[in-house]
Amino acid sequence: MSMVQWMPSALADLQSVREYIARDSVFYANKFVDEAFDATEKLKIFPEMGRVVPELGIQSVREIFYGSYRIVYELINGEAMIIAVIHGKRLLPEIPHSLQ
Repeated sequence: MSMVQWMPSALADLQSVREYIARDSVFYANKFVDEAFDATEKLKIFPEMGRVVPELGIQSVREIFYGSYRIVYELINGEAMIIAVIHGKRLLPEIPHSLQ
């Protein structure tokens, strides 16, 4: 079983999403965060389940989707490192990963 770790930048992204949703509902904001964490837990068993991020084309940088959000991660030695959480309609910002 692999590990899943969240980079501080990805946690900050998730906090921003929580704050945005909380404007309408604190309950749903917290639910979103909990379920986003749950979605990434599957990476422990299936670390390559996400697709390669099309904008980058780097085999080790992948994404899964939760709701309207892209959860971007990098596989490093079989471990999933969550590097960004962005809305699917937004352009992919410059993201940190080991190949840069």
